[in-house]
Amino acid sequence: MPSFRALPPSMVRTSTRNRSTGPDASSIHVPVARAMVDCGVYCEGRRLPGKFTHAAALARVRELEADGRPAFVWIGLHEPDEHQMQAVAEVFGLHELAVEDAVHAHQRPKLERYDDTLFLVLKTINYVEHSSIDNAREIVETGEIMVFVGADFVVTVRHGDFSGLAGVRKRMDANPTNCALGPYAVMHAIADHVVDGYLDVTDLVETDIDAMEENIFSPASTTDIEHIYLLKREVVEMRRAVTPLTLALQRIGADHNDLISKEVRRYMRDVLDHNTQAADRIASYDEVLSSLVQAAVGKISMQQNTDMRKISAYVAIAAVPTAMAGIYGMNFDNMPELRWTYGYPAVLLVMFAVCFMLYRTFRRNHWL
Repeated sequence: MPSFRALPPSMVRTSTRNRSTGPDASSIHVPVARAMVDCGVYCEGRRLPGKFTHAAALARVRELEADGRPAFVWIGLHEPDEHQMQAVAEVFGLHELAVEDAVHAHQRPKLERYDDTLFLVLKTINYVEHSSIDNAREIVETGEIMVFVGADFVVTVRHGDFSGLAGVRKRMDANPTNCALGPYAVMHAIADHVVDGYLDVTDLVETDIDAMEENIFSPASTTDIEHIYLLKREVVEMRRAVTPLTLALQRIGADHNDLISKEVRRYMRDVLDHNTQAADRIASYDEVLSSLVQAAVGKISMQQNTDMRKISAYVAIAAVPTAMAGIYGMNFDNMPELRWTYGYPAVLLVMFAVCFMLYRTFRRNHWL
């Protein structure tokens, strides 16, 4: 019986290493810094100089609070992956359900409370510039902003390339009085920025609707109902972004008095008024577009009726010479004026006279 000799341990390890094709892709995690747009520490309304990681920023805030100085951290993230968001959630104690929503996005506007943390979802709207509605393929595009607000932190998560908050942060940095109101003042500033964008977009969309309305009721223009459907689809998308936010803003002012100060609630009521105004505009646009669809269908029907009358009139005129030519083309011997010298010109004259009389009649009745 042949004997087998065991391989040395070093050779066994070498063989195992050779079977490996490289590091497991699932074990490679992109650091949080790659998704972090900005991270600022605010103390008594003013931003402290320096750069911080999310963990170091919160530690610095806790040090300031231990000294009796009010402070908070504001972290901005752009489209973080699951690992990056989980790393931030572990530091700030964010609820796993809210973290899942922040990663996967595509949420409707809402407000959720997890213990002493509020989770606010906002839909942003951006107007796509176009020279004419006839050349447009998209009127508005949407994005999302998720806001986690706690006693000493604000974490914003953005989805979309046009939902930046750099302008909001710049205005907050320049206004220490508002920053001194705490993290919920930042939430108000973000909500106010988003809702003001709603009003700006509705103004621009109204211009497109006015142009479409003028085109439909212009007698010399042709009506393309596809453009109305495009506008109506975009208005429906705007309504889905704006209308549900009204309930969330109402809850901020009514259900969370223990978290939000009276001054911030007063500011949030102003945001609610603006959002209601935008929602009312969008509802009116939807009704106008529904009326325009009916008007366009009616105009198309009238155009088709007019075309059918013209076709019928020309067919009636052409039927006269066709009938007379068919009768005299049957080659019978005993036909009226068949042997008459002037029979052929007389038939042509009768054809022309009857066709002319029909043409005058149809013109008088506005068929031609």
